[in-house]
Amino acid sequence: MTTNLYREIQQFYDASSQLWEDVWGEHMHHGYYGAEGNQKKNRSQAQIDLIEELLKWAQVQQSLKILDVGCGIGGSSLYLAQKFNASATGITLSPVQARRATERAKSALSITQFQVADALNMPFPDASFDLVWSLESGEHMPDKRKFLQECYRVLQPGGTFIMATWCHRSLTPPHGQLTSDERRHLADIYRVYCLPYVISLPEYEDIAHQVSFQNIRTADWSQAVAPFWDDVINSSFNVRAIVGLLLSGWTTIQAALSLGLMSRGYQRGLIKFGLLCATKG
Repeated sequence: MTTNLYREIQQFYDASSQLWEDVWGEHMHHGYYGAEGNQKKNRSQAQIDLIEELLKWAQVQQSLKILDVGCGIGGSSLYLAQKFNASATGITLSPVQARRATERAKSALSITQFQVADALNMPFPDASFDLVWSLESGEHMPDKRKFLQECYRVLQPGGTFIMATWCHRSLTPPHGQLTSDERRHLADIYRVYCLPYVISLPEYEDIAHQVSFQNIRTADWSQAVAPFWDDVINSSFNVRAIVGLLLSGWTTIQAALSLGLMSRGYQRGLIKFGLLCATKG
């Protein structure tokens, strides 16, 4: 199953990354629209603001060696490397993304490298990085515990782990279990975006404790990022985006037609944008 899932993820991003860059830019992640989600701003600025707000929230002011897990076409990797004058390594399952990120890095004044690698079996020695950054990649991981174990392993003692990931709502009392309708909604999101499953933020926190992370903090920024999906939907109605979709293949077309799944998921409180930061002792 993992092999098939990885192939689906690779093919999805191989097919869609060029279109995303052409229409929406280098950052393949949510934007930040203020704590209440009511700030009007350019989508690209909102995406940069998300990076800055995550660093501020996690109290990261400097870093020397950065790992970007699920790097896309290198948006966060290059931004962080330039901001901190650091070296950054990005990994992705998509050869197309790794090649494009490498191309973009050639014109950037930073030390960056990108490669195709499995986040559950990273090709790095223990304690290789002082910042492990995972911005919207955890939802793709078929083994959440193994993912956090690997992030812990490659992190230097005293280093910081920052994760922002798609979650479903908390299942702790009095919220109860997911309803049949909620499970169907999630299944549609899994199918369209090549996800094995998502879990709640409290479950991620429990795993982080089990893996031995310290100074664990979590936050729910769903309200702050939810406007992003409506922004993307509205910007899709132009000739450039439509032509790009037609050329990119059915999987990308299906994902574009299903953007409303995420927007509605936030509206009903089912989808959550969960944050977790922690350190290695």
